[in-house]
Amino acid sequence: MKLAARTAAAAVVCLLVAGCASAPSKVDPLEPMNRVLYQVHESLDSAIAKPVAEGYVAVVPQFIRTAFNNVFNNIDDLFSAVNGILSGKLDKAGNDLGRVMLNTLAGFGGLIDVASDAGIERGNLDFGQTFAIWGIPPGPYLFIPLFGPTTVRDGTGVLVRIAVGPVGYIPDVPLRNSIYAVGYVDLRSQTLEVSDIVKEAALDRYTFIRNAYFQRRRYLIYDGKPPPEPEDDQ
Repeated sequence: MKLAARTAAAAVVCLLVAGCASAPSKVDPLEPMNRVLYQVHESLDSAIAKPVAEGYVAVVPQFIRTAFNNVFNNIDDLFSAVNGILSGKLDKAGNDLGRVMLNTLAGFGGLIDVASDAGIERGNLDFGQTFAIWGIPPGPYLFIPLFGPTTVRDGTGVLVRIAVGPVGYIPDVPLRNSIYAVGYVDLRSQTLEVSDIVKEAALDRYTFIRNAYFQRRRYLIYDGKPPPEPEDDQ
């Protein structure tokens, strides 16, 4: 708690000092604030999220972690199918529905990823992509501590996903929160190596993460064939 309080206080001071020293980027108009929030994230991640994820990897056997991850992916595949229908990508929706049915029935409720072994690809569609296809603009770029990079559009998509997800309907609050916690730790554990590489390779980690985020989102929205970016979007 003391670390969080000191970090929050430092964030407020930095925000007041940062001001508007330079012209805001078109893709990141809130950059001074986002950079401070990124530093908050780094402090919280180093003190809490990363050690917990490392402990999770060290203590929980690989086959159990894989089973947990498969269950979470199975739920994501269901929402990917929904977004495939909403965005008109019916081929991906069909694949995702097939994955859910196969993994649920033959994979013991999703514990085993039978569909991937059968060569059925994941659609990896989400509400943020659907909103983009509907023509909704991304809105400002945001960096949320312990969540990571997003935009108003993509962040709203995540909130919709959480609001309508099956875990939210579990009446037992401790159990529901435990599932959310395991899901977060499982997700963080999968990025341990990537985060270490970024820290070692990038001179400006904030900019590196922001650029990588936008590139990945464009890649997903355009199914791996994004058009050239306008020069004034840099």
